Amino acid sequence: MAVEPSEEAAALFGNRFLTEEVPTHDFPEAGMSATDAMRLVALDVALEGLPIRNLATFVTTWMEPEANRLIAENLHRNFIDHAEYPRTAEIEQRCIRMLADLFHAPGETVGARTQGSSEAIMLGALSMKWKWRERRQSAGRPTSSPNLVFGGDVHVVWEKFCRYFDVEPRIVPLQKGKYTIGPEDVRPHVDENTIGVAAVLGTTFTGHKDDIVGINDLLVRTKREQGIDVPLHVDGASGGFVWPFLYPDSPWDFRLEQVRSINVSGHKFGLVYPGVGWLVFREKDDLAHDLVFEENYLGKTDATFTLNFSTGSSMVLAQYYNLIRYGREGYTYIMRSMQENARVLAEKLDAMGLFEVIGEHDEQLPLVAFRLRGDQGYDEFDLAWQLSAERGWMVPAYTLPPDAQDVTIMRALVKQTLSRESVDTLAADIEEACRTLAVKGGAHESERRKIKVGSGH
Repeated sequence: MAVEPSEEAAALFGNRFLTEEVPTHDFPEAGMSATDAMRLVALDVALEGLPIRNLATFVTTWMEPEANRLIAENLHRNFIDHAEYPRTAEIEQRCIRMLADLFHAPGETVGARTQGSSEAIMLGALSMKWKWRERRQSAGRPTSSPNLVFGGDVHVVWEKFCRYFDVEPRIVPLQKGKYTIGPEDVRPHVDENTIGVAAVLGTTFTGHKDDIVGINDLLVRTKREQGIDVPLHVDGASGGFVWPFLYPDSPWDFRLEQVRSINVSGHKFGLVYPGVGWLVFREKDDLAHDLVFEENYLGKTDATFTLNFSTGSSMVLAQYYNLIRYGREGYTYIMRSMQENARVLAEKLDAMGLFEVIGEHDEQLPLVAFRLRGDQGYDEFDLAWQLSAERGWMVPAYTLPPDAQDVTIMRALVKQTLSRESVDTLAADIEEACRTLAVKGGAHESERRKIKVGSGH
């Protein structure tokens, strides 16, 4: 005869949800103990992949214990309450000033902490639209047809901005063998209704940068010869914390005349957990004044121009921790270490004779982009599935945007947590996965569909 365990027994020896279904649909009528709730959530997320083997995400998955402590101790602190937490507001401004210095701003600047680069891009693009409208109104010209020029190598947030804020997207298609854009691609799309051009520093597809110098030079000539002042925004979500340390002599930032704003993700190579981003303007006047709101909410008047309001202070403090903890020397050491391990992985893949490594000798994020050579009897999606199923590695496979949509590549992020030993293991696992696929002839079609649906950037 089965004996139902008592509530007391479950509390003493385990958890009643070991045998009961967990709440998933209806709002629970009663609560549960803190231990039960903790175990329930922990067992759920334990079914996910291991962050240390997630080579798909650009987002930071490890921070130092001291940073973790700082984060935990400030989770309850609302960042926007500047009157109550003035030192936190000051720390945000310190970060902005330090980033402006890192990006070679010529003088006094303005910026903001954002909820990742997506919010920073929305704000930067909005400011370009508002400034364009100001220029058109001053000249007595219509303001009904704004457009924004960018390449197919951008993050989807740029297309979101155009749709949400009624701007025509002029998307430069990619080409097979050319996965970034340059001045020759941008030139046909720029006219008097162009609010700005967006260039990418470190694409999510291959880790390379657009020809930012060439695009800047084109826009300088356009301003001088045609009188059309088109600003350049640099999407440095991934590369803004990489290029200053790996390629300090490579100009892409405010050293270039038409670069008026830059966004960067602190939670990517800024080495902070999600989610914190930053938007920095070249000069104070590059921020459209109509976007700034003076609010008197809790006894102090503050200027605000973010899309979000209440948010935690922890990641702002964590970003400042990293800036003062590592400095230029520390960030350079970490970026070079990741770059060296990426080089080793690229060499190992190349030595297998099965892969084409894409642009490993160019300026690039610490990653390896690669694709299979010829017809091996299986494709990149099969290999991504086999690596995940057999070894737990999350190495994405994806097709490129138009007009390079026939090209499928894989990408392995080489981050701070991927040691040389891990690189050796990953390379060996890739080689073993290829041997397995060569024997069995690729993954099952159902599994292939799953990995294609789940791929992306």
